[in-house]
Amino acid sequence: MRGPGFEEFAATRWRRLVRTAYLLTGDHHEAEDLVQATYAKAFRNWSRISRLDEPDAYIHRALVNNNLSRHRRRRVRQLLVPVLPDREQAAGSGHREVEERSVLLQALAELPQRQRAVVVLRYWEDMSEARVAEVLGCSVGNVKSQASRGLAKLRGNPALAGHAAGTGWTIEGTDGGDR
Repeated sequence: MRGPGFEEFAATRWRRLVRTAYLLTGDHHEAEDLVQATYAKAFRNWSRISRLDEPDAYIHRALVNNNLSRHRRRRVRQLLVPVLPDREQAAGSGHREVEERSVLLQALAELPQRQRAVVVLRYWEDMSEARVAEVLGCSVGNVKSQASRGLAKLRGNPALAGHAAGTGWTIEGTDGGDR
């Protein structure tokens, strides 16, 4: 019974978790690896996890914790390219959105891991402050503080200021792209 229940759970949440992991890591391949590692750990304890009131919260917390552990082990930050090599050629070609996303991902990568986790869970995953606190195992006040500091750093990032000024694009106004 453990296998099929877990398989269904994992399959239905794969894309969302990979998206969250991508926002945490900044790399699609590392995001998939992070989700797979989280799933591998969860599978071993699925009989216990599946009985929880909120197995999703448990998995999100495990994902964030695995990312923090991965980051501590590596201690080497990957540099994300702040500007795409190919510049926009024609109006409406879609490069601007890709460039804005790249700049935002670079700015996210510059945040401390805990602030990055709070910003990603709160604003991309659209979790409430209480839910983020539950996922991260901290107080709601800590979530508010980390979110405030993270957003302040993003607002103060010169690369983001240039993009937000002419486009109406704001940190608070982002909906995480494709949901």
